[in-house]
Amino acid sequence: MKIIDNFLEQEKFDEIQRTLNPMVGFTNPSSPSQKFSWFFRYKYYAEPSRRKKSLYDEDELDQFQFTHTFYEEGSAQSPYFDKLQCFLELLQPVAVWRIRGNLLTRLPNIVINPFHTDISFLSEERLKQWTTSIFYVNTNNGYTVFEDGTKVESVANRMLTFPANMKHTGTSCTDQQIRVVINFNYYKNT
Repeated sequence: MKIIDNFLEQEKFDEIQRTLNPMVGFTNPSSPSQKFSWFFRYKYYAEPSRRKKSLYDEDELDQFQFTHTFYEEGSAQSPYFDKLQCFLELLQPVAVWRIRGNLLTRLPNIVINPFHTDISFLSEERLKQWTTSIFYVNTNNGYTVFEDGTKVESVANRMLTFPANMKHTGTSCTDQQIRVVINFNYYKNT
């Protein structure tokens, strides 16, 4: 596992934050974040076999997030994909499976979701060859936690990188309106 603070140069980071963080552009209608689209995703953590039949189980109404897929399965899925070139230059992937932004809204209590890997269709052996990186767009009291208890705080402009076979999960936050991260899943020659 590797953590790099101040991952992007400040100018590049400011551009990413202005684009992805709707709170930054809230008072400025011409801000790039006013044009950026987030898409609602209910019960984002659950595998199909774990989902309940009812969409509105009373105890699970807060299990949603907003996502934006930049890249998936071999092609760009977003007009904003070019804004991520600065990341790809630094990460130097050989192949990319998916790049997705995740936005969680503030909740009254920290909610820890079930542990998972991001590329669940790969065998354990193949999964060891891939890498996951999480970029934190804003600072908040949410975090990423691993099965062994390791916790990585959400600090703006921080990049966390680890083998894709490490089960992990994210949390909500209580001290900011939103928690925004970008997940990168890629193959890298070592």
